[in-house]
Amino acid sequence: MPSQVNGAITDSVTQVNTKVLGDTPATAMGNLMLSTSQAIATSAQNLTTGQQQANVMWQAATVQGVNALLNTGEAVTGTVTGQIISRG
Repeated sequence: MPSQVNGAITDSVTQVNTKVLGDTPATAMGNLMLSTSQAIATSAQNLTTGQQQANVMWQAATVQGVNALLNTGEAVTGTVTGQIISRG
């Protein structure tokens, strides 16, 4: 068995290790940017959903307010009519 390793093999292994070490910072930065962009996208989606829900709530509150204003006349008329009938 030969105890010496071929120089081409050692060079190949060294080059592969160097490439892996060289790619590590770029891979780490890519992972950081990917996770950051996903977090920002999720935040924007949650903001949009919250705004839509708030708009639905505000619209419902406006409808209830308008209904209260429009029905006030009938409520007052009904109360006064009831009082007049009960006196007679």
